[in-house]
Amino acid sequence: MPRQLHLSAALDSPGRFDAGRFTALARLAERAALDFVTLDDSYTPEPRRLDALATFARIAPLTRGLGLVPTVTTTHTEPFHTSTSVNTLDWVSEGRAGWLVGVSDTEAEARAFGRKDVAPADVLWAEAAEAAEVAVRLWDSWEDDAEIRDAATGRFIDRDKLHHIDFEGAHFSVRGPSITPRPPQGRPVVAVAVAAADLAPDAPAGGRARVETAARYADVVLLDAPDRATRLAAATELRLRAGEGPRILARLNAALPDDDAVAALTGELTAGAGGVDGFHLVPADPDRDLAAVADRVVPALRGHGLFRTGYTGRTLRDHLGLDRPAGRYALAATVPAASATATPATTAFEVTR
Repeated sequence: MPRQLHLSAALDSPGRFDAGRFTALARLAERAALDFVTLDDSYTPEPRRLDALATFARIAPLTRGLGLVPTVTTTHTEPFHTSTSVNTLDWVSEGRAGWLVGVSDTEAEARAFGRKDVAPADVLWAEAAEAAEVAVRLWDSWEDDAEIRDAATGRFIDRDKLHHIDFEGAHFSVRGPSITPRPPQGRPVVAVAVAAADLAPDAPAGGRARVETAARYADVVLLDAPDRATRLAAATELRLRAGEGPRILARLNAALPDDDAVAALTGELTAGAGGVDGFHLVPADPDRDLAAVADRVVPALRGHGLFRTGYTGRTLRDHLGLDRPAGRYALAATVPAASATATPATTAFEVTR
């Protein structure tokens, strides 16, 4: 039996502000049983757009299975707030949240905030890596059973199961713990977009830093590659750097104005993944193109045994085949003192995907 694909789609619709429309798009994607949808965001004044995370918080209670992965930039935001917001989305969606890590690299965005000048791309991605590190530590800062809710004693939490994260980096200093309990997924899914050119030996510093961030923190990598051969080479290199853990989805143009376009996309998807785990579809007209995906492309994939007929799990991690990670602080408490500092892999602050 052929290996089934992971499929996701972008809902990007600059200049559109109708929450009902975004809900309808999400329901189209959910009807197709896509793993998740993304929504782009930035602090640029044009094109105007809704806040991605807030939009998905609005959609979350109106959907049941679809993963929701908004872009949240790390450049002019504090990681404590990002962590809390994504955690909240995981709670209101009952375990279907993710975070597409973004950076703000324009003068216009820097001027809009007025806090600091625009920085080189490698500095921005180093800062993004720190933000991801802080977020993961904060998600783990409440142990899963920290909540007691004992009305008789008036104790809401077990204070011994809340942990300071004591992060000190080049860009952020965060003590913690979080103000929200550990997310339903343990850690919401972290996604990073990478271009094949970022993996080249002569890649610019910014591209190399983005790959390093993806290799260390991403559960999902959205890969831009111009053709099948480049996609295979880039996916192979990514696995060498990141291991087999992340799901690699190749971004594909999904403009579907006519039968020929539908047939071409279906043919590309049924031809095989080419080294990746699936595809992230980028519609030109989301209303038209997602309807075609749900009504024509996905049924064809199911006919070839390449895509599921419905959701079999509850969380986004379930859809992607990713385990729920144990909290690092709970793990640290179970490690004998003699071995707790034996190797970097057993330290309380080591990031595990």
